[in-house]
Amino acid sequence: MERTSRLGTLDSSTQGWINGFIGVVIFSGSLPATRLAVMEFDPVFLTMIRAAIAAVLGMGLLWFFKEKRPARAQWASLMIVALGVVIGFPLLTALALQYVTSAHSIVFVGLLPLATALFGVLRGGERPRPVFWLFSILGSGLVMGYALAQGLSAAPIGDVLMLLAILACGLGYAEGAKLSRSLGGWQVICWALVVSLPVVAPLSLMLAPSSFTGISLPAWLSLGYVALFSMLIGFVFWYRGLAQGGIAAVGQLQLLQPFFGLALAAGLLHEQVSPGMLLVTVAVIGCVAGAKKFAR
Repeated sequence: MERTSRLGTLDSSTQGWINGFIGVVIFSGSLPATRLAVMEFDPVFLTMIRAAIAAVLGMGLLWFFKEKRPARAQWASLMIVALGVVIGFPLLTALALQYVTSAHSIVFVGLLPLATALFGVLRGGERPRPVFWLFSILGSGLVMGYALAQGLSAAPIGDVLMLLAILACGLGYAEGAKLSRSLGGWQVICWALVVSLPVVAPLSLMLAPSSFTGISLPAWLSLGYVALFSMLIGFVFWYRGLAQGGIAAVGQLQLLQPFFGLALAAGLLHEQVSPGMLLVTVAVIGCVAGAKKFAR
């Protein structure tokens, strides 16, 4: 019986890491796509319309699968998720990307594992071992040290906005993962999008440009990506992974996100990726294994 229980736990943990990895790969395209989109769309409009599109799709999924409404006690958590990942992170990053490149902003994503782990303790009740924090802080410190050395003085407002975005996202990740244990992974993001719909839908109409003439195909494709993949599909895998494998543990996979994001920034946007960026990325990836080992 004990052996079966351990195998079941191992299977669940492995599934969590697989789902989390898929979510990270999907999220890696978010900042480059947002960077392309804000070149032609107003950042606030972009935030609202991407959430509105995803909310309509999420509402359709909830209706199709005849999902029951969340319990009264779960609505407050859904509002936190909506404020953190539906509105807060997309809006703050869209504003930040007016001042910094996507390659520069991606470096800040290395702080997400630490932020997610901290909120996992505060909101999810997790208690990682002390050595876990050493690896998590080391990885985040390497990322932040590079950012401070490279561009803080050049665009301080962009860096401040990115830091606020990371805090909002970490809270939304941890709160959503905690809620996924009882409500289900894809249901959490769908209900959070529905909660945001009465706000984002009217604002989308109010902030819409008078004409969409001249908007390029890459900008439209970027809007489609951040609405469908970044705002909905990615969270289906991510919240499931966090709930299965642990918020703090699986959250360390976000240290891989800069690696994929920098590759996309270089390949799609032709942004310069310096050797320093690559060295920092490789260094923080090395912290994932250590953090994973001591997460529980």
